[in-house]
Amino acid sequence: MTFQQMIQSEKPVLVDFFAEWCGPCKMMAPVLKEVKNAVGDTGTIIKVDVDKYPQVAGEYQIQGVPTLILFKKGKVLWRQSGVIPKNKLIELITNHS
Repeated sequence: MTFQQMIQSEKPVLVDFFAEWCGPCKMMAPVLKEVKNAVGDTGTIIKVDVDKYPQVAGEYQIQGVPTLILFKKGKVLWRQSGVIPKNKLIELITNHS
């Protein structure tokens, strides 16, 4: 399944653009696990390594990592860079599901 196919979902898809060398990205990993546990099947979380997939990162003008983007049916609903609190992410996904 391609990235474009994944973000076309009827359910909200939270994409975490990250890099292995990025300290704040490492802080987001356990937060995203907790978010996934909280939202269950109401949303999907995908991690995209900007070094491995520079074409996808370029398409969405990812300049800093981590950058999180919420998609639904291929449209960008929300976007923010930096470490995002778990509760805010859970609220975003549940509000759009």
